[in-house]
Amino acid sequence: MMGIGFPELMIILVIIMIIFGAGKLPEIGSAFGNSIRNFKKSMKDAEEETQELSEATDAAKEVTEGDSEEPQTAENPVASTTESEDK
Repeated sequence: MMGIGFPELMIILVIIMIIFGAGKLPEIGSAFGNSIRNFKKSMKDAEEETQELSEATDAAKEVTEGDSEEPQTAENPVASTTESEDK
């Protein structure tokens, strides 16, 4: 199995320290943490928005189901304004 264990993580950390230097590691860690935090927040917001949208859709369906006795006609305002009355 290919798993990342402690030795592999140490090798990756040493390579990162060589590339960026020890002084930049706190900045990189902070930026990475902020990125993860913002991603989680946006996912939570999107989930809440989807839930609110589905609740609104369900409520709209209930309202339209109660009004099923009246026929629904679609008006075409463009056709009524551009057609001549001579026809």
